[in-house]
Amino acid sequence: MKIQIMGREYQVSVKPDERETLQAAVEMVNAKLQQLLGKNSSGSESTAVMCALMIAHEAVVAQRTAGLDMPSYQRRIEAMIRQIDQASMKQEKLF
Repeated sequence: MKIQIMGREYQVSVKPDERETLQAAVEMVNAKLQQLLGKNSSGSESTAVMCALMIAHEAVVAQRTAGLDMPSYQRRIEAMIRQIDQASMKQEKLF
């Protein structure tokens, strides 16, 4: 599939069912690059790095606000396991 980022064409391999999300990603990258071009007068490599950082930051924020903070879930699950273990130990003493 051919994509265009900042007017430059790139050929990328993509599964047919991933074309739509790839195109959305291309649009996001182009929008972020356009946003940065007005603020950053340094070279294109620096602009690309800042663009990647902005997109990654937004992804992390979206992931966490969607409730997918895996370390937090892991801690909660471990606490529940401890509580279940403690409760089951008390149950065994009853019999």
